[in-house]
Amino acid sequence: MAVAVSGKIQRISGPAVIAEGMMGARMYDIVRVGKEELIGEIIRLDGNTAFVQVYEDTGGLTIGEAVVSTGLPLAVELGPGMLNGIFDGIQRPLDKINEATGTYIDRGIVVNSLSRDLKWAFTPRVAVGDEVEGGSILGTVPEFAFTHKILVPPDKKGKIKSIVPAGEYTVEDVVATLEDGTELKLYHPWPVRQARPVTVKLDPVTPFLTGMRILDVLFPLTMGGTAAIPGPFGSGKTVTQQSVAKYGNADIVVYVGCGERGNEMTDVLVEFPELEDPQTGNPLMHRTVLIANTSNMPVAAREASIYTGITLAEYFRDQGYGVSVMADSTSRWAEALREIASRLEEMPAEEGYPPYLASRLAAFYERGGRVTTLAGEEGAVSIIGAVSPAGGDFSEPVTQSTLRITGCFWALDASLARRRHFPAINWNRSYTLFYSILDDWYGENVAEDYTHLRDRATSLLQQEADLQEVVQLVGPDALQDQERLVIEVGRILRQDFLQQNGFDPVDASCSMKKAYGMLQMMVKLNDQAAAFLRDGGTVDEVLQQPVIEKINRARYVPEDEFESYLGDVLGELDTAFSVAA
Repeated sequence: MAVAVSGKIQRISGPAVIAEGMMGARMYDIVRVGKEELIGEIIRLDGNTAFVQVYEDTGGLTIGEAVVSTGLPLAVELGPGMLNGIFDGIQRPLDKINEATGTYIDRGIVVNSLSRDLKWAFTPRVAVGDEVEGGSILGTVPEFAFTHKILVPPDKKGKIKSIVPAGEYTVEDVVATLEDGTELKLYHPWPVRQARPVTVKLDPVTPFLTGMRILDVLFPLTMGGTAAIPGPFGSGKTVTQQSVAKYGNADIVVYVGCGERGNEMTDVLVEFPELEDPQTGNPLMHRTVLIANTSNMPVAAREASIYTGITLAEYFRDQGYGVSVMADSTSRWAEALREIASRLEEMPAEEGYPPYLASRLAAFYERGGRVTTLAGEEGAVSIIGAVSPAGGDFSEPVTQSTLRITGCFWALDASLARRRHFPAINWNRSYTLFYSILDDWYGENVAEDYTHLRDRATSLLQQEADLQEVVQLVGPDALQDQERLVIEVGRILRQDFLQQNGFDPVDASCSMKKAYGMLQMMVKLNDQAAAFLRDGGTVDEVLQQPVIEKINRARYVPEDEFESYLGDVLGELDTAFSVAA
């Protein structure tokens, strides 16, 4: 039972408020602060003193104003109406706030996260007398092209006493009652700092496909895996995440703009509603939830925003869907954590971050994974977190802590971005831990020799990188023809395989089947040309072959025409160098 506790402000330090007389309050309780009833959360208790982080601007608060605990933790509302929604860091809908207050958010405003007026077409899937447990599916509601499953809250169970017939209901209408009197609605609240329970965590065995060849082929992520995208300013973190959100094979996208610059977040808010979903042809927003907490918004809400995002993702996962979470960026979240810790006068660790930075990051990423839900469904949450190290220094604490937690490390390189090589992912600094896990899937769904071709391409890229260092010292004329061939094939792999044109409708996304075909072309070019050189040919003769231009153009060939194009190129490779000889 929630117990209201009331105290008074003793001290104010930025977003942190210290209140006395709070005996009986609990950690993480939501409180109302001051005459304007600003929203805050208790983050530390010391006797009858509570340390509160306020999710709104604390300007104008004075010593002695009331601080009243609600007795409830910070929670989000989970139900129909979240898709196509744009929320702030604590799940207040920005469009509703705009209607109520205009351009600027008034302090202390209270807005329901889900509309209380909109009606949903509910179809029950249980009957009177059925036993239900936490996570059981009560019924379904159509939401755009998506079937929203209405779940029993994880902490409720019992026998159905009554259930409404199929019809239209608001989220506040009671659609079912248990024999113990518990009323079930189309939505239920859930505390954001508490992970939603599952039956069992499963091994990740299928890939999370992004449509980017460098990621899907060289550094694959599993469905339910975790990845970090570190990179300096201007290297393309946000654009990479947006592309993954659009072309990834997740059912639902939760995009958390955590402390990003307002102009970048504006681009997201303006562009996402205009994007077409390549899976369905509908607007991409119909399967997307946006959480916007820009750098000029209250710092405390930024700290809460990633927990809000991961909780929404877990809810969709519990319905049996694959969900991708884009956290942009966890560095800004860590900076919020550092600022709050300093206001509370906590002992700082490396670079001023609190000592618990690594454990907080781990707790966030560990909420990802592929699971069997309480209802027996299979769902997954894949987390892709951007990291913004100052000056591109990957040795700083946030990057290093993330590095120890995530399974994929997609390192962005500013020098590649300056050379207009996009995505600007450095293939020599990036890695994945999921190669061996996914090899069986690739063998069954792509080709038996796929992993062999991938390893050959990786080896060629490494050899080319080593030879480029030699070229820097002695010049290209000192190389033998076999070495020059490696450099040329490596250049083709870099420019025509690893690079993608995000503005081209064909090259913006690439299937695994097409990526495999392009690998076949490039590895076979290397093998045939190497044999030709051993027979006395020259690199200059190799580079004059028309088939090379066809390989260069392969990425712009539409998927439905690619198989025929591949056959022609492979056939031409069989004869090109015998003719040259």
